[in-house]
Amino acid sequence: MALASTQRLVIMSALCWYGGGSVLLLKGSTLALEAHRLEPGGIWPWLIVFSGVSMGMIKARYIFSGSCRKNLARIRTLKQPKWWQFFRPGFFVFLGLMMIAGATLSRVSHDNYPFLLGVALLDFSIAVALLGSSYVFWTKPVRAA
Repeated sequence: MALASTQRLVIMSALCWYGGGSVLLLKGSTLALEAHRLEPGGIWPWLIVFSGVSMGMIKARYIFSGSCRKNLARIRTLKQPKWWQFFRPGFFVFLGLMMIAGATLSRVSHDNYPFLLGVALLDFSIAVALLGSSYVFWTKPVRAA
């Protein structure tokens, strides 16, 4: 029956959160650098990075932290936790769709300065929101099951 401890589910959830944030941070940096190479000396890539980080901090505080708390509360209520229950099934579907959408946006944005900036902004804001809200995983203790 592949049972898991609630602590293991929290760790798996946090690793997914950190992994997604790290990948998006790297992807956003790559896109911002590509935009900078298209128009060297422009200020827009730097404004995009600053704006994305600022938006991400707001999202982390008011949206993503709440999602983490809800997920931890859900994990706490599991009677016989299974290893795949570190997120709800709908979350995995949503995650897959977001990964496909992100990869598609990145692919079509190459050599298009405004589009590169827009996708970089999106990536930075979500990356910082994920990374910034991840503190919840470590500050909300979960009982061992």
